[in-house]
Formats: sequence, structure tokens, C-alpha cells
Amino acid sequence: MICITCYFVKKWTKPVFSCIIKVVWSESFEHSEHKFEVSYLTDYSYKLKRDKVEKGKSILNLTEKVLQLKQQISQVIIGKNDIVEMVFIALLNDGHVLLESVPGTGKTQLAKSFAKTIDGSFKRIQFTPDLLPSDVTGIQFFHPKEQDFQLRIGPVMTNILLADEINRATPRTQASLLEVMEERQVTIDGETIALPKPFMVIATQNPIESQQGTFPLPEAQMDRFFMQIPLGYPTIEEEKKIMQTYRNGTPYNNLNTVFTLDEITKLKEDVKQVSISEDVEDYILELVHLTRNHDEIEMGVSPRGTLALMRGAQGRAFLQNRLFVTPQDVKDIAVYMLAHRLVLTLDASLKRTNSQVLETILKSVEVPAETGALK
Repeated sequence: MICITCYFVKKWTKPVFSCIIKVVWSESFEHSEHKFEVSYLTDYSYKLKRDKVEKGKSILNLTEKVLQLKQQISQVIIGKNDIVEMVFIALLNDGHVLLESVPGTGKTQLAKSFAKTIDGSFKRIQFTPDLLPSDVTGIQFFHPKEQDFQLRIGPVMTNILLADEINRATPRTQASLLEVMEERQVTIDGETIALPKPFMVIATQNPIESQQGTFPLPEAQMDRFFMQIPLGYPTIEEEKKIMQTYRNGTPYNNLNTVFTLDEITKLKEDVKQVSISEDVEDYILELVHLTRNHDEIEMGVSPRGTLALMRGAQGRAFLQNRLFVTPQDVKDIAVYMLAHRLVLTLDASLKRTNSQVLETILKSVEVPAETGALK
């Protein structure tokens, strides 16, 4: 068989078409004729450029709005722009956040401010030792006037749920959040109700109280948090600005909406389109598997943690104006995404923290060359 392929491009108005003509000589010569096959295909190079332009405009608009989001929240929470970005990454990936710091560093204010800037509903639960699971999820109660049982859904029916001082509640009450966080639904007396979208739990805990009448979160629930973020103390300059900002009252009432819920829904789909090269995937897997085979770690990162690290890196790249993930994206968020998922050995826990052990692992793994190739 003799095959001759000719390519030529005819430039029309958008989109450009490629006309591909294949000339195939019949091997049997039964009909003594030439066979022609003609097909019209959208020019890939033009399509790729057009898509890049459209995505570029979308990302530029996103960058401006994320900057506005940081500026709005920075009126209330001073010097925590990087933390705001981490919380936003969690929201775009349907994740939940655990904020950990000493009392009075703005954990509750951060959650309230974040909910207001995305035009979402906000509810708060103050976790205490006498809090019941039904206080969180809801209850069926008998209405004397109606002479019937009625359903009263708890505060979980919201977009942003603040679980304040979550480690002060009993394990039974803490467990009532498991279905809510994982399945985004609540079941009350056999009736299952879907939660609004987006839904996000922002929990807070004070580490200094871990041994004083509190109940540490079990590993199963810690693993359900997309990331854990330590806030820490402000610097002298930041604290001086806090004093000046709050001198005449709280700026919380002056916050404006930056994103609508519909925009958040669209952005969540866009983040999933950020590509990850095979080298970066291998880098993520090497980090994860080292946590499972480390002398100082009793229990390493689960597959849920692997997926969380991948999605977090996609979110980080997306907010950095890129449509591909680099190894640096993985390194930037690894401690936030993985440290709380580790269980150290008894000896290691007396000498080092989870974050310190993870930093050691990050330094020991060779970082692949950064590439932006689309998969």
C-alpha cells in the first residue's frame, strides 16, 4: 500500500481550519481508482491560544478579587494575608480548616470576616463539655400545639460553620461532625438533609488547654480537616496597627462582599483544571510514603491526605496565576496539609513537633525540576 499525506492550512475567519487530505492507492486494484479521505479539524494551535487567553483573563480577574478579599479581611485581621489565602484554598477544594493558636489571636474574627466577604451564611457553635450532638446537628421534637413531631435542623445548616474551641466538647459531640464534614449532609432520626453549597467548617482550638479538661481530637477527625493553620502572635508593628485600628471600634461592620456564592462554585470547577505533571505527582507520592516509613512517625499520611496535598497544590498554583503545579507549590503548603495527619512515636513527640519532623522530610526529598507542561 502506498500512502501519501498532504497537509495544508487555509486561513479563514476564526476559528482557523486545517484541511487534511490523505491519498491512498488501492492495493487490490479491483476498482482501479484512487480513494480520497477529507476531514476538517479545528486548528489545535489556535484553539490552545484562544483557551489560554480566556483562562488568562479569568485568572487576572481572580487575582484582583483575591487581592480585594485580602484587603477587606486585613481591616479586621492584621498581618495574616497568607493565612487568608490558605483558607480560601481550602474553600475552593471543599475543605475544612482547623485554626490553632493561643487565645485572643483573632481565630473567631477571621472565620466571621471570611464568611462575610464571600456573601455566605455564618453560624457559630461554642463547644463546651455539656454540648450534645443534637445541639450541633438538630433534633425531632414534639410540638404541643400542632400535636406532631417537627424537625429542627441545627446550626450546621449554613455555608460557614465556626466550631469554636472544638476540643472542649466530648468525643461524642465531636463525632457528630464526622458525617457533616465528609458527606456534607446531616441525618436526624433517619431523615437525611443535604447541606447548602459551599459548606465549610472552620474549627478553632487552644493548644495550651490540651491537658486541662479538654478532649484532643481523634486521628479520624483530624484527618478530615483539609489543613491545620497556626496563627501565632503578631509582630510589634502588626500589634501597633491593631491598636490603632481598633481604637475607635471594630472594623468588622465595614467589610464588603467580594465573591458571590455562584462565583465560588465556578472557581471550584476551575481549580480542578489546573494540571499536574507526572514529576510533581511522583514528588507528592515520595513525600507521603516517607511519612509512612519514618523512624519518628508511628502513623503516616493517609490516601485522603495525598489527595488533599494534590488539591491544595492546585489551589496554590491557581491563586498564583498559573494553570500548572510546580514542586514549590507543594512545598509551600505541605506543612499546612500534612503535619496534623501525622502521629509521632512517643519518644519523638517528647523532642519534636509534627511540623519539625515534616520539615525534615521535605529537606530530604530531591525536588524535581519545575516544568509547566500541560498533561
